[in-house]
Amino acid sequence: MRASAGRVRCDLHLGPLSPRVLSTGPGVARVALVATRALLLGGDHVRVEVCVGEGVELELVEVSGTVAYPGRGRAASWHVDVRVADGGLLVWDALPFVVAQEADVDRRTDVELGRDAAALLRETIVLGRTGETGGRVRTRTRAERAHDGELFVEDLDLGRDRSLPGILGTARVVDSVLLVGARPPDPGDGSPAGAAAGSDPLRLDLDGPGAVARHLGAGTHDSGLAAVAAGWAGAVRAAREPTTSSSKTAAVPA
Repeated sequence: MRASAGRVRCDLHLGPLSPRVLSTGPGVARVALVATRALLLGGDHVRVEVCVGEGVELELVEVSGTVAYPGRGRAASWHVDVRVADGGLLVWDALPFVVAQEADVDRRTDVELGRDAAALLRETIVLGRTGETGGRVRTRTRAERAHDGELFVEDLDLGRDRSLPGILGTARVVDSVLLVGARPPDPGDGSPAGAAAGSDPLRLDLDGPGAVARHLGAGTHDSGLAAVAAGWAGAVRAAREPTTSSSKTAAVPA
C-alpha cells in the first residue's frame, strides 16, 4: 500500500493472528497482533509474513504471549518471514513464547533487509509452565541484507539434552534481543541505550551491522532485556533520517 496524505496505509490479512492498526503517522505504523483462537496446538502450522515498505517504520505489539500446548504426539510450527525494504525499520518486542510439557515446536524466523534497513526482534522462549520442565523447541533464525549477505544465523535445538552443562543447565528462559542492519550504542558511551545494553550479562556484536543481547535464567522477570530492547529501538529511531518519499508501504499479512 502507498502513503496517503503523508500517512502510511497497512495491508492486513486475517489468519491465526489478527493484525489491528493501533496508530499511524508520517512514515510510521503501530500494529497489534491478536490471536483469533487458541495457539499453539499440536498439528498447528502458523506462518506470519511481515512486509515493511521503503522508508517506513513498523512497530508490532503483541497483546498476549503464546503457549505451545501438549501436542499428543503431533508437532507444531511457527514460521515468521520478515522483509524490510530500503530505509525501513521493524521493531517487534515480542511477548514470551511458552513451550508446555510434551509440546514439540519448530520455530523459524527469516529476515531480509534492503539497503539502510534495520530490524529489532525480541524472542523469549520459556520452557514449561509453572511446575513443568517444558517440551522440545527448535528455533532457527537467519538474517541477511541486500549486497551484504548473511548477518546472523543461529540454530538452537532445545530438546532433552538442553540441561547438560554448556547448554542451558538449570535455566528455563532464553531471552534474546536481536538488532540487524544497525549497530546499537556501545556500553559505557554515556547514552541511556548504551547504559541499558551494558547492564545485560551477554552482548555479542555481529561482524556486520548488528548485535544480539541474551539472558539465560529461571524466570522472565529478571532478564533486564526490556530496557535493552527499548534503548536499542530508541537509538535506531534517533539515527534514522527523516523520511521524505511519497511512496511508502507497510504490509502485515498474517
